[in-house]
Amino acid sequence: MRSTSISRLTGGAVIAATAVALALAGPGAATAAPGDKNTPNGPEIEIQLLSFNDFHGNLEPPAGSSGRLNLPGGVTTDTLTPPGVGGVEYLATHLAQARQGHEKNSLTVAAGDLIGASPLLSGAFHDEPSIEALNALHLDVSAVGNHEFDEGYVELLRMADGGCLDDGDGANNQNSCPDGSFAGADFDFLAANVVYDGTNETILPAYSVENVRGAKIGFIGMTLEETPDIVTAAGVAGLDFKDEVETANALVPVLRAQGVNAIVVLIHQGGTPPSSAAYNAACGNGAEIAANSPIIPIAQNLDPAIDLIVSGHTHAPYICNIKDPAGQDRLVTSASSFGRLYTETNLTYDRRTKDIVRTSVESANMLVTRNVDRDPVQTDLIAKYKELVAPIASEVIGSIASTIDRTTNAGGESALGDLIADAQLADPSVIGPYAAPQIALMNPGGIRTDLTYSASAWGEAPGEVTYEEAFNVQPFNNYLVSLDLTGAEIKQLLVQQWSGANAAQPKILQVSEGFAYTYSGTTLGTVTLNGAPLVDTTVYRVVTNNFLAGGGDGFPTFLAADNVYYGGLDIDAFAAYLSANSPYAPTPLDRIIKQ
Repeated sequence: MRSTSISRLTGGAVIAATAVALALAGPGAATAAPGDKNTPNGPEIEIQLLSFNDFHGNLEPPAGSSGRLNLPGGVTTDTLTPPGVGGVEYLATHLAQARQGHEKNSLTVAAGDLIGASPLLSGAFHDEPSIEALNALHLDVSAVGNHEFDEGYVELLRMADGGCLDDGDGANNQNSCPDGSFAGADFDFLAANVVYDGTNETILPAYSVENVRGAKIGFIGMTLEETPDIVTAAGVAGLDFKDEVETANALVPVLRAQGVNAIVVLIHQGGTPPSSAAYNAACGNGAEIAANSPIIPIAQNLDPAIDLIVSGHTHAPYICNIKDPAGQDRLVTSASSFGRLYTETNLTYDRRTKDIVRTSVESANMLVTRNVDRDPVQTDLIAKYKELVAPIASEVIGSIASTIDRTTNAGGESALGDLIADAQLADPSVIGPYAAPQIALMNPGGIRTDLTYSASAWGEAPGEVTYEEAFNVQPFNNYLVSLDLTGAEIKQLLVQQWSGANAAQPKILQVSEGFAYTYSGTTLGTVTLNGAPLVDTTVYRVVTNNFLAGGGDGFPTFLAADNVYYGGLDIDAFAAYLSANSPYAPTPLDRIIKQ
């Protein structure tokens, strides 16, 4: 339960139209005079912030690469005893241990994607189990991320406020409220830059003010402005996603008018350090984030009155100082993903200036190791939902001859991407009144984990694949869509992999057997179907998922398609194909060639 010495005020369900016109206040950093800290009437108080991001419903310890991080010295957390990191039972224990000695002065916050793209244990129940687990973690406030919109913004509001879905009591292997009720989040979901189209009204509060023993700290929560490009269009229809910097800066005077000078931004946007960086490396010590990281210009332009930025989205660990517009260092943190890390930030609040002493802010990323006791509340929650999901999850649907993973070759092709694209091409549900598809295109971001040969969560034999394993690979319950595109339009899609919205971070689509192409740099080479060149004026039948069909991931050409026809769920096609082609062995990676 929340300490009685911490209280909350949420605001900004409507962003005042006058907020932008208010003068922005100056930097919030102040140098504290000497004095006792943490005394009831002392001039300063020490405050602890614990933060994480991109949890994605990982209740059980994530396996394989999803449960691995780099350690100093070139080794990984697989060398720990026991190996791996993450799991909400362990995260709860680590957070509780971190709070010891800080119980009255500690807040726990998050930077989005807490739900969505979740393993079956949470996804089968519309992520209600994850919200219950986050409540039990004593989370105080979180920004929304793009994946909070996976099932649409109305469903996000249900996650926040509670209530049950009439989902057919298990139809499509999902079941809302198996106990008959769902209370929603005990914490505040914030969405400062998401408004109803044509209004200044945010769909959720824009900010939350947390009162820690008289110290008021304002939290502004935002998702990335590009969210509509990376979620299903229908889920965000009628919403407008605002610029992150303009949104946060406009709220600074709103908070200051309430006597809140200490301000933290929780933002679901991030940076990309080197893949070899250790979990605890800081910028200047082997974790410099790439110069084209989207968080950099945001951090450089957020009002100097903002004292700290907790970020996410890129699933990367980093602690970086990025100078604010006044030229002062300001920490930007990120705690990787899947509950493998949390960030501990300690800071001094000056009661006289009602502000955070900027020079006092110190952060460190902390491993969620599995060598601690499991939290019994989380263990009971997992056991409850495992029993409910067992009949679905444990069903063996096929087998693999070896691990089928997401590792890509130089061209961006993966064995698992090939399997998924072939499964979509073979799915009869997308034919309808039209011809069978000739080409399948799959977005790489929709492939969430590997198919591991040795996995045996339900006691199945090595190589046997359960429905749960298949679902964890494709957890979105997207529909497959067939549509008509010309050869020229298909080539245009291929170019969009590394141009436009994808120029900074290319997204290489996975393609079905028989379709192949070459490229060099940003130049598309030969494109063939069954060995013959693709003809610009010829119309081809293509199958993809509804996310891409709606122009998601920066592929707007899909919106020009004709004869759009919706089939069944992608996970059903995947399961059926694997069953019909067992034991499945990976095929040569020769469909996408980078020259």
